[in-house]
Amino acid sequence: MDFNRKKVRLGDLLVEAGSITQEQLVNALEKQKKNGMKLGVTLVDEGVITEDDIAEALGRQLGIEIVDLQNINVDKAVTQLVPVNILKKYTMIPFAFSEKNKNVLRVAMENPLDTYAQEDISIITNYQVEPVVATTRSIMLAIDKYHGQNEMKTALSQYAKEKRLEVEVDEHEQEDINSSPIVKLVKEMIDLAVRQRASDIHIEPMEEYIRVRYRIDGVLQKKATYNVSVLPAIIARIKIIGGMDISEKRKPQDGRITQVVDHVEYDIRVSILPTVFGEKVVMRLTAKMALTREKSQLGLKPYELEQFDYIISNPHGILLVTGPTGSGKSTTLYTALSELNTNDVNIITVEDPVEANIDGINQVQVNPKAELTFASALRSILRQDPDIIMIGEIRDGETASIAVQASITGHLVVSTLHTNSAASSITRLEDMGVESYLIADSVIGVIAQRLVRRLCPMCKKPRQATADEKNFMGVDESKDITIYEPCGCSKCDNAGYKGRIGVYEIMKMTPALKKIISSRQGADVLKEKAIEEGMRTLRMSGSEYVLEGITSYSEVVRISFDS
Repeated sequence: MDFNRKKVRLGDLLVEAGSITQEQLVNALEKQKKNGMKLGVTLVDEGVITEDDIAEALGRQLGIEIVDLQNINVDKAVTQLVPVNILKKYTMIPFAFSEKNKNVLRVAMENPLDTYAQEDISIITNYQVEPVVATTRSIMLAIDKYHGQNEMKTALSQYAKEKRLEVEVDEHEQEDINSSPIVKLVKEMIDLAVRQRASDIHIEPMEEYIRVRYRIDGVLQKKATYNVSVLPAIIARIKIIGGMDISEKRKPQDGRITQVVDHVEYDIRVSILPTVFGEKVVMRLTAKMALTREKSQLGLKPYELEQFDYIISNPHGILLVTGPTGSGKSTTLYTALSELNTNDVNIITVEDPVEANIDGINQVQVNPKAELTFASALRSILRQDPDIIMIGEIRDGETASIAVQASITGHLVVSTLHTNSAASSITRLEDMGVESYLIADSVIGVIAQRLVRRLCPMCKKPRQATADEKNFMGVDESKDITIYEPCGCSKCDNAGYKGRIGVYEIMKMTPALKKIISSRQGADVLKEKAIEEGMRTLRMSGSEYVLEGITSYSEVVRISFDS
């Protein structure tokens, strides 16, 4: 297909397909001039269209095939035809020869209208090129799958060659720390983690080797091992880009890195901890836009969404979001703030750390060294004429007391607690020294939440639920109930799961619940009454997902065994 002769442009094609409007195209082109990025990337960044929408429109309008590379095993001979730097430059990857003509190479492209890219591939390989469409993410994942580890090995080999001998990096040898092989290795490690949807990277020194693991969908997976001799250089590089003290190896350190992966900016929180065999690194990856979502994207069921809207519509009181680390509390809080963020309200947050910047909201970073704690910041905030206050976490009695007083005096306060259930959050506040009658007056709602893994829709397998499972989920034991189990395929990287969804327990305050809190009858009585008044526990909400085939029984047991 001669796209050059036709002079087809991506923007015009998307307008013609009805995927975007002419006005959206003009706005995107203006922004493209400023940011220098590709038009497709700009449109996706602006939320005008998704990668899947672009691929579908291109395939339909050009009459060419759309492929999902995660379902294709590429022959090794094909993967070696084009250098990886060229593949990344054009966001493309050859994946097969044409069945009709072995002189034709099939190439997956994010933009099959790019004739220059096709010509370059044709010259490099000496084959004719048949373009097909794939999403940017699908192509980059395929590049990582077939070239990622090789790139890392090449970087390590180059580093070893430059060093000649396996020696430790001296803290003053900046040329080693910033040497291109180590820079490339650390960058590739982060890029690969992002594309595999990892939330954390663990770099762990063992006695004989370095182990690298990614936390994907809440589960740690081993991804690579390296010679222990490169650990000092890796640690030093991470310390430099994270703004930490490179010479300090005896104390824990925290830092922050910003890195752009596939045109998306990621905020990376770094924690370094000295261990017996060297310093261990954990990097938490967060897309800067990921925390600010539409409430419809949280995974709340319709009745839960109604309760959520009711709670945040209160002009004053405390909304508590509770759950363990990594359960999505920050995302829920930021979403609530985004909903409340209008021109007629003054919103101030105090956080440790500030996880995402939201336009129109005043955000304060806790700094203990400057004696800026949650409690001291809150006292100052109350003199700033706030309407809504967000506290990153209530950690002590002083912070809890100020938060309660602020809510009683006409402010809406949203915050997090580390407790196992909605009802136990009340007990936790009592343990911090807050009077029960003040809790009853101030708390307007508590959201306990967890994240469960979604079953891969391509490979999940059905089975009949056992009597014990039916009993756990609260369904009639006499009925035949079909539930699903993980299996594993190329689509989910043989994990059986792909992605996560929120499970919620929302306790909306009622006069009856306030009475129980005031009389200090305990969490069990409070929970029982809340259920009587319509609260769905984590177990109940999770069981619905099991019965709908969204997640597995074992996942719900993991997050709600004691609920």
